Amino acid sequence: MEKKKKFEDQVKELEKIINELENGNTDLEESIKKYTKAMKLVKECDEKLKNMEETVHKIVTEHGELEAFEVEE
Repeated sequence: MEKKKKFEDQVKELEKIINELENGNTDLEESIKKYTKAMKLVKECDEKLKNMEETVHKIVTEHGELEAFEVEE
């Protein structure tokens, strides 16, 4: 079973794949594999960001309950 990678590690891996694809030194078959892996990483990172955003928009009350966090202007 593959251990879940940290968000920062996934972004670094995605950047590496993008650099390799932009380099143009990979054949078509390998490029497709790298592109597929990159799209999987993008999806995973996007899901993590959405989860983080939801967490940031909530605060813990004195009783340990979560409630929406709203900024007053």
